Amino acid sequence: MADRSLRGMRIGASSLQSEDGVVFHERANFTYVCTQCSRETVMTFAADAEAPEAWECRTCGGEAVLRTGDTVAEVDHSGDKTPRTHWDMLMERRTIPELEELLEERLALVRARRGDGDGTTRLTA
Repeated sequence: MADRSLRGMRIGASSLQSEDGVVFHERANFTYVCTQCSRETVMTFAADAEAPEAWECRTCGGEAVLRTGDTVAEVDHSGDKTPRTHWDMLMERRTIPELEELLEERLALVRARRGDGDGTTRLTA
């Protein structure tokens, strides 16, 4: 075992692997132009990979679109889903009269717990 030890090597100094016989995959550069700050970002992808039409801008976080030659790609947002709020999801399950009925039931329960069963509201300062 002593004959296999590596003497004189520093930790993390260099790799013992060489790049002999390694064939790198072909790469292609794609330029993206930000729609907000007009900055250009160059991304490198594999040559046979399909580059996305939009990318996030590195500086402002806006949408950067792919530029091919002198033309900028048009991104289709018709398939994007709009985010639903809690109110939207609630309205899918209940109607306004049902919600008003549930509110009255809950208010009656709270008033009964407080001992204010007559339904009047007391404001104290």
